[in-house]
Amino acid sequence: MAADGGQKDFLRAVLDANPNFMFVVDEDVRIIEFNRAAGQFLSAGRDQVLRQRGGDVLHCLHSTESPEGCGHAPYCQTCVVRNSVKEAFRGQEVIRRKTRLELLSNGANKEVFALITASPFHYEEKQLALLVIEDISELEEMRRIIPICAKCKKIRNDEQYW
Repeated sequence: MAADGGQKDFLRAVLDANPNFMFVVDEDVRIIEFNRAAGQFLSAGRDQVLRQRGGDVLHCLHSTESPEGCGHAPYCQTCVVRNSVKEAFRGQEVIRRKTRLELLSNGANKEVFALITASPFHYEEKQLALLVIEDISELEEMRRIIPICAKCKKIRNDEQYW
């Protein structure tokens, strides 16, 4: 691999190959970098995304509850994304913590079920976190449609028998 430029290209390719939404964030969940999947979901240009807080960019319903935006509404104290990033900045890794995100999409509320992973790392003497959001909405919908016993894995029929 070529020196610095080749390594950056390689790391960009690895980041973009991941189908999950990936963000490099600071302690206030401000976006420093993001992958292609996140960019396609956000449908906004880099200039509108970088240095913005995650909830503001993702159009979190609760980020609109305060004039200061993401991180300032009462709900934000229990936000799984924000708290996972806080844990990462305390040196802990959060792996696939389940949550329900309430987003605004085209003026309507949209419910997204997600698994949140936050991992701390240092780069150029800065502490950062890698935030990964896995959209599991389709799996949650299937779980509602097809009731499966968590213990025996049998499927319940319309007569309520397993």
